[in-house]
Amino acid sequence: MSKKKKHNFWKKWAGRLHLWLGFITGIIIFIVAITGSIFVFHDEIQDLTRDWRKVVPQEKSFVQPSFLLEKVEKAFTGTDASMVIYQKKERPAHVFTTIEGTPHHIYFNPYTGELTHVQNLDKDFFLFIEDLHMHLLLPEEIGKQVVGVSTLIFIAMLITGIVLWWPKNLKNIQKNLKIKWNARWRRKNYDWHRTTGFYISFLALFMAITGLSFSYEWMYESFYAIGNLGKEYPEDKVVPEIRVVTEEISANPLDIAMFKTFELMPESGMYFIWDQGVNAPIVTGAYPDALEFDHQSNFYFHPQNVELLQEHHYDDKSNGLKLQEMSYGLHTGQYFGLTGKIIAFFTSLFVAGLPVSGFMIWWGRRNKKGYKDIE
Repeated sequence: MSKKKKHNFWKKWAGRLHLWLGFITGIIIFIVAITGSIFVFHDEIQDLTRDWRKVVPQEKSFVQPSFLLEKVEKAFTGTDASMVIYQKKERPAHVFTTIEGTPHHIYFNPYTGELTHVQNLDKDFFLFIEDLHMHLLLPEEIGKQVVGVSTLIFIAMLITGIVLWWPKNLKNIQKNLKIKWNARWRRKNYDWHRTTGFYISFLALFMAITGLSFSYEWMYESFYAIGNLGKEYPEDKVVPEIRVVTEEISANPLDIAMFKTFELMPESGMYFIWDQGVNAPIVTGAYPDALEFDHQSNFYFHPQNVELLQEHHYDDKSNGLKLQEMSYGLHTGQYFGLTGKIIAFFTSLFVAGLPVSGFMIWWGRRNKKGYKDIE
């Protein structure tokens, strides 16, 4: 088979595959991409529109976590509050809990303990967008499989799209990198689909792969394997055992554990404390910046005498565990700051446009006359 025939053969089959895969997943990819672009700046938008996300900074210590948990249990029936989150001085503290089976964030002034806002997570707009993005509003176990399979198909479409874009002669490659703006709208749409698809293909592939870690455990675990080059680090996954103790302390163990964490990581921008009950360690965490979920350090305390059982500082974690923990930041662009978020926003927006422009190409080709100048 000649080189030209091979080129045409691969383009023919890539075109068929690209078309039918697009029919199967086009609507899903559009929904996932457009909701992703909306969600990228959810923190910035909420800070502008929701005044309860900020408090007046004070030169005082934060109220104790046991006090906030007690207030939640007294104010709401049917709760199982066990986690308190503290952020920077200008942000409220909040308790994560379920109220009669519905997840809530209960916000407090971190200096006085005054209740400032009750957020029903099932009715929050951005969490609705997040659920639509991750699960299409389907039950989680079903939705993440549908989104996961569609993402895998989208990756195959990116590959076939590059095959279709690839010119017969590399001397003509610049032609495939431009949009003919003075042409008819069908030609502009065709060029837009082809050119935009190529330019964003590698960014879209990166976002698709990082997104798969939220659907499939095997992809999440592959981050650990890749980051560690296949080597295992047992210390990454060891949770300290709780031995029986007889000594008693007068203060609440949660308050002491939180105070010790503040002392260990005084410059951090966000902290959490998680009470797992008397048979498991109290877990605390510290992050460099508020609302950014990477570079996490963790500490494990005995639930009775608050002995520090284990420290797991960020710098001591394996590269694989670090890669796992930064998967959210990589997927949303947050890890790269404002620039990363802007890139993630436009990449998601352009991905959402690909099924639309692709459908318009297919629909237009039903009338060959309209497409004779791009065949």
